[in-house]
Amino acid sequence: MIALGIEGTAHTLGIGIVADHEVLSDVRMVYVPSKGIHPREASQFMADSMSKALDEALEKAGLDFKGIDLISFSQGPGMGPCLRTSATAARTLSLSYGIPLMGVNHCVAHIEVGRIFCRLSDPLVLYVSGGNTQILKLKDNYYRVFGETLDIGVGNMLDKFGREVGLEHPAGPKIEALAKEGKNYIELPYVVKGTDLSFSGLLTSALQRIKDNKLEDVCFSLQETAFAMLSEVTERALAHLKAKEVLLTGGVGNNSRLQVMLAKMSEEHEAVFGVPKGYCSDNGVMIALLGLLMYDAGIRQGLEESYVRQRFRTDEVEVKW
Repeated sequence: MIALGIEGTAHTLGIGIVADHEVLSDVRMVYVPSKGIHPREASQFMADSMSKALDEALEKAGLDFKGIDLISFSQGPGMGPCLRTSATAARTLSLSYGIPLMGVNHCVAHIEVGRIFCRLSDPLVLYVSGGNTQILKLKDNYYRVFGETLDIGVGNMLDKFGREVGLEHPAGPKIEALAKEGKNYIELPYVVKGTDLSFSGLLTSALQRIKDNKLEDVCFSLQETAFAMLSEVTERALAHLKAKEVLLTGGVGNNSRLQVMLAKMSEEHEAVFGVPKGYCSDNGVMIALLGLLMYDAGIRQGLEESYVRQRFRTDEVEVKW
């Protein structure tokens, strides 16, 4: 069975085509804002790029729409205008070609692409992206939240910091590069509350420290502090739940320093560590994969159920596959 997935939650328009677990094409077109992401401008970018992205994905896969068995799209969470653009495209294609439609949870898609590509069976998940920071574990057919951010996602925190100090969007890779040049650790607020985290105070303090310290040192300290917080809560969950596998996924999972810290922590607990390199960032492949998993599990979705859900939480999805 072949599925086409449309990702459109924030800055990335992703079109992925998969046959079972084989990737036939993976096209990504990224809206690059001058400052922060403007939802209306991002959605207009997606609308303008949709036809080209679809054509390119089909060409790379050597298919046309007659060879597509399922259309899946990111139903939420995300920016409303972006979600509506990708959902409208998916509905239009579904109706035009008579192809079944499946709306999927963007966060669960990040988890499933990591679980499948890293060949993990039941991992403890650290999901870190722009809008989300959660520690999750599958229990009783739901991804239960063991801990999460109480304010902003770690990716959002990094992007806000970058924007204030004049770094181009997305700021994460630029901060990572600058952090490698940092030599002096500056003490910053370390906010772990039980199994939850908070990043807003860390952001404010880091911006204040720019006045009297080198940018490289502040970037180094910001990364080390934020990632130590994430590692602590993940380690606490790992010990409490006695998990044997750890999965790092989401856009911030691309950061090599975070990968090293999580891998070392996992090794100390004799747990297998995985990160879906090349598929941490938003992409259409993960949307297509989750759509296939849901369809194969007998889940069906009518047109009237394809409305977007801007605040679609990870722990609201019943995992039947």
